[in-house]
Amino acid sequence: MTARRAALPALLLAAALTTAAPAEHAVAYRYTVLGYVTDADGRARAAVRVELSRAKTGFSYLGETGADGFYVLVARLGDESAGETLSLRAGSEARVVTARFDPADHATEGGTRVDFTARRPLETPTLFAGTLKRFLAQ
Repeated sequence: MTARRAALPALLLAAALTTAAPAEHAVAYRYTVLGYVTDADGRARAAVRVELSRAKTGFSYLGETGADGFYVLVARLGDESAGETLSLRAGSEARVVTARFDPADHATEGGTRVDFTARRPLETPTLFAGTLKRFLAQ
């Protein structure tokens, strides 16, 4: 009987994590920042470390550019995070991004596109959906 009692907290924790996990990956809990990192001549910069940090919590999401200079970072943000300030860094260059999304819309992917071109970050939110669609189709 004691072995069963000892195992109960572990089983409850496992059940809680299993039921919570799908919500963590739902559209309403993610904000995606993606883009390209290129040099002054427009050539892709591979293996550049990219970091997205939440000003509110200090939590960071890390990634790296691929051979084509492309990166994708997915932050866990809930409805209450709309308007939150995020710091984005690629190598030694940085840009502040505001998490812009409709907290009532739980069907549309939230995110933005930021390209680090010729060492100058440029945010183009209107290119986000198309870029994400192409990335997911690969």
